[in-house]
Amino acid sequence: MEVEIIHETEYEYQSEVFLEPHCFRFKPRETSYAELKNFTLQVSPKVAGISQQMDAENNTIHFSWYEGMHTKLSIKATSVLTIKPYNPFNFLLHPSSHNQLPFAYAEDLRKLLSPDLEKISIGQPLKEYGDLILSRVNGNTLAFLSELTKRIHKDFVLEIREIGEPYQPVETFELKKGSCRDFAWMQIQLLRHLGIAARFVSGYFYVEVDDPKYELHGWTEVFLPGAGWIGYDPSNGIRTSNMYFPVSSSATYLNTMPVSGSVRGNATSILTTSLEINVLP
Repeated sequence: MEVEIIHETEYEYQSEVFLEPHCFRFKPRETSYAELKNFTLQVSPKVAGISQQMDAENNTIHFSWYEGMHTKLSIKATSVLTIKPYNPFNFLLHPSSHNQLPFAYAEDLRKLLSPDLEKISIGQPLKEYGDLILSRVNGNTLAFLSELTKRIHKDFVLEIREIGEPYQPVETFELKKGSCRDFAWMQIQLLRHLGIAARFVSGYFYVEVDDPKYELHGWTEVFLPGAGWIGYDPSNGIRTSNMYFPVSSSATYLNTMPVSGSVRGNATSILTTSLEINVLP
């Protein structure tokens, strides 16, 4: 099957501003199950220059720069992906010691994964929440990851919040509600406290419903030797499938923002976005 993704973003400024260089993260990453057949990026106002680059974490970015004064910045990204069958359980953890928590990464691997193991405070109640789930599965790594993902989906209320950084894990746990990025960031930090390398992923998730309302989605990836990076979506309580289309991944959510940049001027801005995901005939 082929899937078309149309993602439009517009910033409208109350008065003219000068656009400093901006980075765009909209191009889906090719995976074992998704081949990028076509990608176009339309930007208004006309750019003085734009360059496709790979950032420090191997994500595709489009770096753009501008001339003159403007009242709008509009970006339209259109992607067509060819989707293949995918077995998310086609792996074998190796060495076998990684089947049980806690485990330790080999020293050379730990150095490479160090940004994805960096911890922040998560509070004692969240630690106990994770420890309780871990004890219920007798420390089994894959069972724990699956059960934790399901429990977050069941125990927390998902809400839509289009703008703003993720809440800190302590706040999300206390509120018992949040957006997809709040749940992913909370899960990532809990996993890091248990010694599991985890990173934040931003991208698209297609689901077949009658009246879909799509938003840019966020989920978690963990690194397990023998499996590589594998995805878990706490918002939906599932392992990621071939209907998940990652755009960027990072040890910190800040490096996955679809648009980053600044303007010179005192104008406030209004952000509007739209996202369509369609299966092509």
